Amino acid sequence: MSDQPKLGDRSDAVELIANTLTRLGFLKNPTNIFDENLTQGIKAFQQERGLTATGVINEITARALEEARFKLGDRVLLFNPAALMRGDDVSNLQDRLLELGFNCGKVDGMFGAITEGAVKELQKSVGIVSDGKCGPATLISLMRLVKTVSGGASTALRESVKHAVRSPALANKVVVIDPSWGGEFTGESQNGVVESEVVFDLAQRLEGRLIALGVNVVLTRSANNSPLEKERIQTANSVNADLVIALKVDSYKNEKANGVATYYYGRDDKGVRSVVGERFANLLQREICARTDLLNCRTHAKSWELLRLTSAPAVRIDLGYLSNPQDAKRLASAAFRDQLAEAIIVAIQRLYLSAEADAKTGTLKISDLRRAGLRN
Repeated sequence: MSDQPKLGDRSDAVELIANTLTRLGFLKNPTNIFDENLTQGIKAFQQERGLTATGVINEITARALEEARFKLGDRVLLFNPAALMRGDDVSNLQDRLLELGFNCGKVDGMFGAITEGAVKELQKSVGIVSDGKCGPATLISLMRLVKTVSGGASTALRESVKHAVRSPALANKVVVIDPSWGGEFTGESQNGVVESEVVFDLAQRLEGRLIALGVNVVLTRSANNSPLEKERIQTANSVNADLVIALKVDSYKNEKANGVATYYYGRDDKGVRSVVGERFANLLQREICARTDLLNCRTHAKSWELLRLTSAPAVRIDLGYLSNPQDAKRLASAAFRDQLAEAIIVAIQRLYLSAEADAKTGTLKISDLRRAGLRN
């Protein structure tokens, strides 16, 4: 964004960023000039938050810095449907509620209706006014309880149990496919390929195959429109999805960059990650690399909003680099996109199979799923 501070700028906005980074331990001394030290501090912050470490203050990083300013107890937390309260204080509250067994959903740093309900349950259990607001009295009760209760990875356990009771059949499951419209190179052809066209074609191939297996498929866009990310997240949450799969193609200034990488929700600084999302990302990565010659760039935890704010386990697959001639040539091939589609669908099915019923990576075919009766 053009109005965000950039290298060489000297302003109050830069000073606020520097002060925040200093307080968080990513910068030794505050400053009001956007220099190389500040850039490195921003990169360290981005890396810890599970964001792309660019050193640039874009909209996502600016929002993350704003959220990081708040510690639990700095303000009264409450549910405001018109403008949800966001911040590290909310994440901390959610962590503590989950430790105590109060279900507030995913630790996403947003004070929504589920978090409000968990606060009310906590308040009822300790005998204080059950208004859903986290103020001084609620915080005191929360701190006392946390000292006496030994928690566990309840979010991970809850997600795992919810997934474990799902039928291995794909019929009637809801899968949301989010084909990227593109970023910096939207609508531009790189090495003869346009990202928005390639990923939408792949999304349609996936849609057809999944429908044949009895899956309810929702695409977040059509061939000619580009909803905002928040609208795509709302779409995924409104249909009660079982899985969300975002498809994207990368680009880089150096044409040597190549390969496939898969991302799931996680924040190493908070020790938070989606157990099902991580497992699905690993299955996807292994199946794609076993069936194609794309370089394995591994799986990674990120806190991008599409991964963080969707209720269902979500992954994003970066299917090569259009800036790389070899990757672009692969993606331009319809046969190659068919390979990708089969790899993704088999990974979806493997996610729902028990360990005993699973097969080696790269060996299952869609026809095997039909013969096994897994379409009903």
